[in-house]
Amino acid sequence: MAYVFYPSWLSPEIIPGLPFRWYSLMYLVAFAVAYVLMAYQVRERRLPVTTDELLNFFFWGIVGLLLGARIFAALVYDPSGTYLRNPLLIFWPFDEHGRFVGLRGMSYHGGLIGGTLGVLLYCLRHKKDVLEWGDMLTASIPLGYTFGRLGNFINGELYGRVSALPWAMIFPEAERFPAKESWVQEFAQRTGFPLPSSNVLVNLPRHPSQLYEALFEGIVLWALLWFLVRPRRPFKGAVLAWYLIGYGGFRFVLEYFRQPDAGIGFPIMLEPSKANPHLLLSLFNFTTGQILSFFMILAGVILLLVLPRITGRTSRKGTASHTE
Repeated sequence: MAYVFYPSWLSPEIIPGLPFRWYSLMYLVAFAVAYVLMAYQVRERRLPVTTDELLNFFFWGIVGLLLGARIFAALVYDPSGTYLRNPLLIFWPFDEHGRFVGLRGMSYHGGLIGGTLGVLLYCLRHKKDVLEWGDMLTASIPLGYTFGRLGNFINGELYGRVSALPWAMIFPEAERFPAKESWVQEFAQRTGFPLPSSNVLVNLPRHPSQLYEALFEGIVLWALLWFLVRPRRPFKGAVLAWYLIGYGGFRFVLEYFRQPDAGIGFPIMLEPSKANPHLLLSLFNFTTGQILSFFMILAGVILLLVLPRITGRTSRKGTASHTE
């Protein structure tokens, strides 16, 4: 079978031996890209917004995002309960040997909740139009998000399920499987993957799901929002609503190719006999990411139905008051 080896020249550390990682740099690039795109929209709409106001808006959003992403990842995606028993470890950046490893694990959905609360509090406190600012922000986020997923790829984490596609990749730190397991042997026979013996652990090729997400949840979603939805925005909040639907939809589909979270697997299993988390055997066993993405889609649909009525009614009330 044809497959690709993970590039040996890639390393999570920018400079070996120093605690500076590409993943952290990618986060900074993501924030910078989102800021530049939002500043462009402020100028485009000729809004009376100062640089300090925009920076403060981003500061509130970033703080909320980082807190939500880390807390959510530690409490929702850790089946061991370690962080529940000792919450101080959630933000402890050292491992058990005292080595600096940073904050391991960030949840997109937790970041979405935390970031939303942060920017919402800022807008309410400073009397900003929540929907106007929300539209500008969500039109800017996906392109920056692309760099976050590239950071995951450089880390060699969040890889996909086992695959026989020609671009499937062998990640050096991926979980290895006993060659004696029946599904491993069946995969090897079907694809021609070499098994040296039945007494070894083998590293099988997987979907590079980080790159799938970088492309679809990042570049494609950004292009759709930026070039199609944003110029034709029929009402305030439309970009925000379509962002929720678009990201939720792409993430829901791409979760089929991504390795389910260890220790969690499929919280909803409609076909338990096909619940091997390492293979895509069923479309009816759902991961935590798919469940959360479904609620994102639902929230976006509700906004599409409700916001035109709310913004329209608000406008009519405002017009009536002005006439009187």
